[in-house]
Amino acid sequence: MFLDELTPLFKEFTQHPGAFLGGLVSGLLRINLNDDPVKTWLDGQAGVPPSPTVSSNGSGNGKGSGPQSISID
Repeated sequence: MFLDELTPLFKEFTQHPGAFLGGLVSGLLRINLNDDPVKTWLDGQAGVPPSPTVSSNGSGNGKGSGPQSISID
């Protein structure tokens, strides 16, 4: 009964122990896999080139650059 519910977990663990344990640990520690430096490391392990970083130097559409002043005539 109880062992029937654990069978899929055991099967996944025996097929991919590294990925299973990594997912288990990240879930227990509540690590967000989309945050840096975890995302950068995971992309490096997968062979994906790093995504470009966004700089807020005043150019662009203004998202994330904070409050802006406007003048109304």
